[in-house]
Amino acid sequence: MTIAQERDDLLSELSGQNKATIGAVLGSGTIAKATERADGTMEATITIHEDAMTWDPGVLIMPHSGVLELTIINDDKNTHACLLPSNGDRQFIGLLNHSKGTATLELDGPGCYWYGSPAGNDEGRGLMAAIVVTGEVPPEAKLDRPAQPRP
Repeated sequence: MTIAQERDDLLSELSGQNKATIGAVLGSGTIAKATERADGTMEATITIHEDAMTWDPGVLIMPHSGVLELTIINDDKNTHACLLPSNGDRQFIGLLNHSKGTATLELDGPGCYWYGSPAGNDEGRGLMAAIVVTGEVPPEAKLDRPAQPRP
């Protein structure tokens, strides 16, 4: 069994430019919840910090399916990109160093939607993250079967 300090030491070996940051993202990435406006549209900001090679937050939670207005900030000295999920087709945002972009996504069902930076080997070095949509599936997507026990 690994004690907390050993875990922190191992994660510090993985984190940084050109290292195996994906292990740190999956094991200890940041998490945040999208803010919901009065009209039901949600909004959030994700950032690539300088020399971090991770998205902040690494996991973004949407309280329900719908429209998400996302601001993407690249505070790194390197150029990156963002390939995002959305109904119908993915959205691609190019991010020059120290730049900002926006995207409007529509995610119509609960689930885990992965996104990342397909530039170079960014995903292999840690620029992968997830948008988790919580809530129930719409009635038209439910299976026609007897009610199941719920926690």
